[in-house]
Amino acid sequence: MDYKKLADLLFPNLPLTTQEIEKKYPPRKIKEGEIVSRYAPSPTGFMHLGNFFQMFISYALAKSSNGVEFLRLEDTDAKREKAEAKEVIYQILNHFGIKFNEYQTLDGKDIGAYGPYVQSQRADIYKAYAKKLVSEGKAFPCFCKKTEGKEDVVAQRAIKFKNDDEKEYDPCRNLTLEQVEEKLKANKPFAIRLKTKNDGSQRIVFNDLLKGDIEAKANAKDFILLKSDGIPPYAFAHAIDDTLMGTNLVVRGEEYISSTPAHLELFDALGFKHIQYCHNPLICKIDENGNRRKLSKRLDVEADMRYYITNGYPNDSIFEYLLTLLSSSFENWRSNNPNTRWQEFKFTPSNITAVAPICDLVKLNDISKTIISKMSASEVYENVLTWANEFDKPFAEYLTKNKKYAICVFNIDRETPKPRKDIYCWSMVKEYFSYMWNAPQTNELEDADETNYKEFIKAYADNFKLASSKEDWFNGVKELADKLGYATDNKLYKANPEAYKGNTAKACEFIRLALTGHKNSPDLYEIMTILGENEVKSRLNAVK
Repeated sequence: MDYKKLADLLFPNLPLTTQEIEKKYPPRKIKEGEIVSRYAPSPTGFMHLGNFFQMFISYALAKSSNGVEFLRLEDTDAKREKAEAKEVIYQILNHFGIKFNEYQTLDGKDIGAYGPYVQSQRADIYKAYAKKLVSEGKAFPCFCKKTEGKEDVVAQRAIKFKNDDEKEYDPCRNLTLEQVEEKLKANKPFAIRLKTKNDGSQRIVFNDLLKGDIEAKANAKDFILLKSDGIPPYAFAHAIDDTLMGTNLVVRGEEYISSTPAHLELFDALGFKHIQYCHNPLICKIDENGNRRKLSKRLDVEADMRYYITNGYPNDSIFEYLLTLLSSSFENWRSNNPNTRWQEFKFTPSNITAVAPICDLVKLNDISKTIISKMSASEVYENVLTWANEFDKPFAEYLTKNKKYAICVFNIDRETPKPRKDIYCWSMVKEYFSYMWNAPQTNELEDADETNYKEFIKAYADNFKLASSKEDWFNGVKELADKLGYATDNKLYKANPEAYKGNTAKACEFIRLALTGHKNSPDLYEIMTILGENEVKSRLNAVK
């Protein structure tokens, strides 16, 4: 077989050879220990939390080594690609403040010397390397229909599989040059497959950054390098792009471990140096039956990164939560460094857990509550306003017109040794503080308390005047409670509760219900001070 002639038949008049291409992509000038990695999403739908998780690992490793992190869009699956997905990817990355060293802008400008950073714009590069492999006898054209699957070639391949023979050679691998020419003249479409050198008996060992050395069966399949439309699947595209772009670490999900032998054979066929892989465990979830399963796009709203944006989780909450999933040592570090920014955590490959992490919104919410509790009222205001400008315009207008008042509201029980931890995302704020924007229309009063509630609130409203201090206010409540038959000594109340209508705490609860509608709320005196005497009177008098 004249492989060079075969390559020229299949790929005539390519604009560049592989030698010319490699001159355009010289080796990166990096120091020892510096990591060059990439985030390579496919614009086929929303951004999955697991995909963002992988990006964060890659990004953190590259940045912590003073290396390079670049963005490359892997848009070679035209059937699954969605027009809006690319913009969604960029919006999410921008929202979370992810800054890549190299990328392509939304309007198509490459930032960096190793572009294009979009795979669909690199078709001639893939064809050049496919031609090279064909010219060396390492790849061949396949004219079978539906070459991406096996529908019409199963019978032919079955002949090849005898006893325990595990090789999967394609029927077209032994076509003669004349047969190929005949099919090309008939305008039959073709794919390009790797001609594997293995027969199913070989085993290989490869190193994974997390799992160490892994032994596996070597690839023994003539897998596709270029589909019939000239577009490469992941294996071929990533081997070429990551090599040309100088990637020295590829972070990807552990589902790719089984494909790694095929990828390594391809690197060898291309004459490329192997790249270090880091196969991170997939994020799982515990279902209603207590079983562990993969976090699902279809079943779990929290799988979509937009969930965290639309609900208004602070970015730091998401990153700190991801660090708890990534590293078992982060939580211990955080407890020892409660006021240190998470960016100061020294992140190394040894930090990464090899155990599948569990997506737990309760844990995320607890982390977020702590982070928000440490913010100043002004910080809360700016964050809520930013969120509301995008997701709740009427509330944003209210906050803008009532900035000073809103900051006072957000400062309730905030700048104290033990600030309240009630809010975990900005979408909660409007409802949580609803009684500060408008008088409550309903309350949590229990039916058995209704008579005493109305009696106490009427008496309290009749002579209400906002006290000048919390102590004076509380003493006034106690005095009225005592007159109306409430215990002001809790020991006496516990000893003989039937002798009283309630205690001072019950009296305060009644006032709280009248003003906020809730049995529990932040500091009641502070709420009254912010509402003002007239508004408090109005709400008290509204109780009939």
